[in-house]
Amino acid sequence: MTLKRMICAGLFGLALAAPHGAVLAQSEPISVLQGETSAPLRVPMNRAVVVESEVPFAELSVANPGIADIATLSDRTIYVLGKAPGRTTMTLLGADGRLITNVDVQVTPDVAEFKERLTQILPGEKIEVRTANDGIVLSGTASSIQALDRALDLAQRYAPDRVSNLMTVGGAQQVMLKVRFAEMQRSVGKALSAGLTAAYVGTDANVAIGTGSAIQGTDPEAFGRLGLGFDIGDVSMEILLEALESKGMARTLAEPNLTTLSGQTATFLAGGEYPIPISDGDGGITVDYKPFGVELGFIPRVLADNVINLELTAAVSAIDPTVAIVSDSLSVDGFSRREADTTVQLRDGESFAIAGLLEDDFRDFVSQVPWIGDIPVLGALFRSADYQREQSELVIIVTAHLVTPTRGEALALPTDRIRIPRERELFYFGRTVSERAPRTGAAGEVAQQDFTGSYGYVME
Repeated sequence: MTLKRMICAGLFGLALAAPHGAVLAQSEPISVLQGETSAPLRVPMNRAVVVESEVPFAELSVANPGIADIATLSDRTIYVLGKAPGRTTMTLLGADGRLITNVDVQVTPDVAEFKERLTQILPGEKIEVRTANDGIVLSGTASSIQALDRALDLAQRYAPDRVSNLMTVGGAQQVMLKVRFAEMQRSVGKALSAGLTAAYVGTDANVAIGTGSAIQGTDPEAFGRLGLGFDIGDVSMEILLEALESKGMARTLAEPNLTTLSGQTATFLAGGEYPIPISDGDGGITVDYKPFGVELGFIPRVLADNVINLELTAAVSAIDPTVAIVSDSLSVDGFSRREADTTVQLRDGESFAIAGLLEDDFRDFVSQVPWIGDIPVLGALFRSADYQREQSELVIIVTAHLVTPTRGEALALPTDRIRIPRERELFYFGRTVSERAPRTGAAGEVAQQDFTGSYGYVME
């Protein structure tokens, strides 16, 4: 065979081999054995299910042994134990190695036991329990926030961090708190003093001796004082008696009303803010503001049977100039403050007196001339006594109500009776209320009221 024929034969062979090799490469695909897929198998966690196969199997396997554990009881019976919430696949193979079926195993939390415990702990609650994937879904209506929280806490025991809350809270969940602050201050002061002055006015010398204030040095407008003076030759005698009794009483009253949702915080302040200068460390002065007056803050929680759990903080503060601090020509007044912080539980419309603070300050001061002031009867002219007593009593009463919103036209304001009058109504007829005031509805009822009589708080 010549070289030319050999080359031609080789090229012909390559031409035949190339397409044949491509066909071989394409004729080796990977086939996935589908088999017959059975219905999903649900297994509660920490519980076992026995499954029976219609045909004998020779080999059994599970994709994730951490979710479900399997064991063979016979060539047709399988023992499946749920270990952890999740999904996995169990595969059955025949004696010839062919796939019989794939079983979708779903391990779910044990809601049957959870439902029993939920019924025992929260009887009568309309809470529905379902499973979703590897968690628990709670739906329905809880009677209170407390019942809802207890159901969620119990569900966390069975499915930690896999609890979906679709529950709602029924009933009234808005709380109006009515607080009455009443403070009474009483002060009583009594003072009794005497003064005796004797003076000798001679040609060569003047001599004076005495106690207390002389008549000439007293305030002419002062009351409660009695003075007597006379002269005997060069001797001048002056006697001064001073008796004073003072009584004072003051009453403060505030009645704030606040409404908030169950579990939410509400605050109230009726007063003001006092500027306090503060050094910034670089020689400059900044101003900070401290609130004072009637302060109120509360957090209500509506429990079962319309019981209201109430966390309350109430305070009454005022500026007290008697404890002022002076520094670098700056004077900062102090504050007097009475505060109550408590937690109470009451029903709709019930009241509690949460504070009854009574302060009683007493001061007694006596000054006298030594020895002479101890003499009976006569010693009263050489002795003075001062008596001061101050009392302050603070009472805080709280009342809680469950409330629901209403339509706006059902509410009326004190200003609903007022309309700006026209010039003709004011100058010709002397009317301060316009005839255009509302005539119907709640606003009309308020507008029909007269201006005469007492308004606001009446203290007698």
